[in-house]
Amino acid sequence: MKRFAVIDVGSNSVRLMFVADGKVLYKHLNTTRLGEGLAQTHSLSVAAIERTAQAVAVFYEQAKQQGAECVVAFATAAVRAAKNGADFVRAVKILCGLSVEVISGEEEAEIGILGALGNADGSVIDVGGASTEIVVKTGGTLVYKKSVDIGVVRLKDSCGRDKNALTERCERAVQAFFGAPIGDTLYAIGGTATTLAALALGLKEYDSSAVTGAKITAETMSAWTEKLLAASVEQIAAMPCMPAGRADVLAGGAVLLFTVMRMLGVKTLIVSDRDNLEGYAIKKGWLK
Repeated sequence: MKRFAVIDVGSNSVRLMFVADGKVLYKHLNTTRLGEGLAQTHSLSVAAIERTAQAVAVFYEQAKQQGAECVVAFATAAVRAAKNGADFVRAVKILCGLSVEVISGEEEAEIGILGALGNADGSVIDVGGASTEIVVKTGGTLVYKKSVDIGVVRLKDSCGRDKNALTERCERAVQAFFGAPIGDTLYAIGGTATTLAALALGLKEYDSSAVTGAKITAETMSAWTEKLLAASVEQIAAMPCMPAGRADVLAGGAVLLFTVMRMLGVKTLIVSDRDNLEGYAIKKGWLK
């Protein structure tokens, strides 16, 4: 059995995906908030670097112990945007010998749509912790891809949970996507989308097969946005299927997704649990 592992170092969470014989066996997540404070300081804090590098090292050792013949890691917006992103890459190398690839926003968009749609055409949005990507494929060709420096951790750090501030910040950011040929249906990947889908479906336990393909209308997104803004962080944390470290950033993520839908004329989101982890593994030839 050929076994491989991919580690995604995001601005909010570190994720491990384990692949055996061309199929995903499992995904694990550790919320470390690497991008905490990045909106103000433009740097990664020493504490965030340390806890995130430790999380990567733990996942690396876990994958090796379970027989992975190759383990790769890639980092996204927080590391590429930070003035001291190289410090994080160095910390991981020292801890476990793993070299972290820092990918561009366009590369992030490309592997996101590859993971979500494979060879099919469509439009995908990926709301992350420090950046958001929209990418469109038509006739098998990528015709649009853009990454904007806005995400749930940046929103929390700059706007807290203030509805007006969040809305204004999101509206400014979404203007960068004007002209994207997305139509009225948009596939959505990332923790914000999958968590909202689980909530909208009323799941008691997270089920990736149920979440993948779930549809969220603009009306449903509006309702959940208002509900999350009205609830306390503690109330959100107590909701079923709520990942650790997601409760304090979910309302901002919902505002961002709803703003995208409202300003770009999107009537329906189709959520996918398959994302840039799968896309990276497909590019490596490890996943079918």
